[in-house]
Amino acid sequence: MTRVIVTGASGVLGSAVYAAFKSAGHTVLGLAHSRPTDELKQLDLTDVAATERVFSEFKPEWIIHCAAERRPDAAEKDPEGARKLNVSVPENLAKLSKTLKSKLVYISTDYVFDGTSPPYTPSSATNPLNFYGQTKRDGELAVLGVSGSQSIVLRVPILYGPAPKNTDSAVNILLDVISDQSGKQYRMDHYATRYPTNVVDIADFLVRVSSLPSSRVIPPILHYSAGEPFTKYEMCLIFARILGLPHSHIIADAEPPNYDTPRPRDCQLYTHETEDLMEGYGGLVWTPFEEWWSEHLTKKQ
Repeated sequence: MTRVIVTGASGVLGSAVYAAFKSAGHTVLGLAHSRPTDELKQLDLTDVAATERVFSEFKPEWIIHCAAERRPDAAEKDPEGARKLNVSVPENLAKLSKTLKSKLVYISTDYVFDGTSPPYTPSSATNPLNFYGQTKRDGELAVLGVSGSQSIVLRVPILYGPAPKNTDSAVNILLDVISDQSGKQYRMDHYATRYPTNVVDIADFLVRVSSLPSSRVIPPILHYSAGEPFTKYEMCLIFARILGLPHSHIIADAEPPNYDTPRPRDCQLYTHETEDLMEGYGGLVWTPFEEWWSEHLTKKQ
């Protein structure tokens, strides 16, 4: 079985990746910084010496790097911290992975694109609109720039799935908006098109990628995305339907949002290269949005 390190293993994506590799029978070390548990090891990835020690002792064959500053507004407020986490840390992990002869998967984002001419292929020109997107793009360049490392950039869109708190995901948090029947009104984005993708699907995909035969050459940049387009307003309508709650307190806002931090309009990721890579190995499998939520919310009730 494969030895795997998962960083950010307490987050929404990282926890799903950690669970998927464990349930597939691999030897997994889960790392967390702010939310360590009995099962997850606490490690500050910005501490280069401590990181080198932990990785060298474990000797991973694969490193799945999920830890990041993923909140665009938070990145703008602490640019130095975001740059360290999204650029310096992955560059250091790429160097470490080269030394340890491990494969590194750097999780990136559709926000490296400007959203003006979708769909975007892995080789499409990047042009991030906000600082968060810039740091993730610079992280990609840093990781792929470490000559001799076996690094893979995996770009994914907006994520959802099982989460400790709804605030951990920009999709899950919409449940709180629907459930707020206090009379408060919410203006909800009906301008930007998103492709919400389930972290359990991505985790399953990563397990399958790690077990591809060496004859399958993995390209340096991969895209993984579900195929259904929704605005955040449309996601809210689905949640209202599943939960049987009124949604008159949610107002569709089809105007370009006046955010302090600009967001792209439509960053649809073109996934044909990924489908070709996985042909015969499970393909590109994703769960329909409403189907997953219907089942998940029924279980929770």
